Amino acid sequence: MSASRFVVRAVPMVVLASLLGLAACAPTNTNSTYRASDIGRTAQISYGTIVSMRPVTVQGQQSGVGTLAGAGAGAVAGSFIGGDRRTNILGALGGAVIGGLVGTAAEKSASTGEAIEFIIQEDNAPQPISVVQTNEENFRPGQRVVLTRGDRTRLGHVSN
Repeated sequence: MSASRFVVRAVPMVVLASLLGLAACAPTNTNSTYRASDIGRTAQISYGTIVSMRPVTVQGQQSGVGTLAGAGAGAVAGSFIGGDRRTNILGALGGAVIGGLVGTAAEKSASTGEAIEFIIQEDNAPQPISVVQTNEENFRPGQRVVLTRGDRTRLGHVSN
């Protein structure tokens, strides 16, 4: 096999592998991550106690980029199966379907994460509230927390 033919066959697979790798490196939305536009904004503060906690799965919205990128890369890769024109067309169609499925799965995996639902009894509030966020600060039931309400509600440790 000539070097140019090898490159033509290898490039679509490298593109697909790169897309999958980038999806796996997607940033996570943690409680300690702020957007630049949040800097300087005021937020309301209240205090409460964690009553209970439970793990939850957070599923983000899928944009379809994974499906389109996978289908495109799969079609290109499949079109180089070899043989006659008909075989290449069928290979491209099959590659598009398989690539689209792989791209969809990669995007779904990249946009799904784990978090904790905290049930909090706020001081001076009749009803408890629920806050879903990551638990990188290792909160526990019975612990006092500060609730910061800005663009979203965040929990923090109460300073002594």
